[in-house]
Amino acid sequence: MPTILIGTLDEKGNTSCGAYSLCFPYYIAGKNSYAMILECRNSSNTCKGILRTGKCSLNFLPDCKKFFKEIVRLGFPGDSPEEKMKDCIFHLEEGHRHIENSKESYPKVIKEAFQVMECTWIKTLDNAQYDKIQEEYEGPYHNFNGITSKYGAHFILRIDKILLKEKYYNAILYGITKNNFPKVPVDYGYRDSTNFWCSKFKKPFAQPIPNKEVDLESVKYAANRVDDTIKFSDEACKMMVKVPRIFLSIVLKGCIAWAKENNCTYITEKEMQIIQEKRKEEKNKKKK
Repeated sequence: MPTILIGTLDEKGNTSCGAYSLCFPYYIAGKNSYAMILECRNSSNTCKGILRTGKCSLNFLPDCKKFFKEIVRLGFPGDSPEEKMKDCIFHLEEGHRHIENSKESYPKVIKEAFQVMECTWIKTLDNAQYDKIQEEYEGPYHNFNGITSKYGAHFILRIDKILLKEKYYNAILYGITKNNFPKVPVDYGYRDSTNFWCSKFKKPFAQPIPNKEVDLESVKYAANRVDDTIKFSDEACKMMVKVPRIFLSIVLKGCIAWAKENNCTYITEKEMQIIQEKRKEEKNKKKK
């Protein structure tokens, strides 16, 4: 599990940070946005901050014993936001959302983080938009978003911006190596009555993805049966042999959609190159 600090706004509009591990990807494909899910106590400052403003920042801190000690301190329950942040060793700065809309208040982000996700709570899911801060929460409870039990809460957080240190941003674009991989600490969920436990980062190693190719005849068979009017050349089919079989239908349907938009009835190598370039452009736009 990740070891992160979540920034929210307190009643005075100041950023307060709390430590969490139960924060995972939720929407990863097939939606018009990406999202994370957070599980937390509904009495926590973080829960109250999200209910109050619907905004938060997910700060991923690198492996460092000094940092981990501070994360543990910030994760201690019961302290007020002022008490927690009074002697915080991390440096807070404005995120990208505030730069884009300076009239609006957003939780600040931690400068030392190698990655930050600026998020908005999708409160309408599970009809949770009416949830308010309370001393005690009595049912009925929601199933997966908002106040979900007497002591617990879940929040579906839409990712608005992803901020990455330039070194790691370039690594994703141009190739990740053992030298440009962030020092990511891992929390395996073990905590006793006196300690938090965390695994130290060690040198990353790469395990190559299986280099499997779909049989060309199988690609041709699928390609020329996906639509009655649009067909594929052998050269176009050869460009899809490395597409995993489970994704082949999705890729073919995408090609068909492009062909119909462009009045094309026969997809050759030339059209496939255009389709691939279009897909690259769309991916780059999402990253921005």
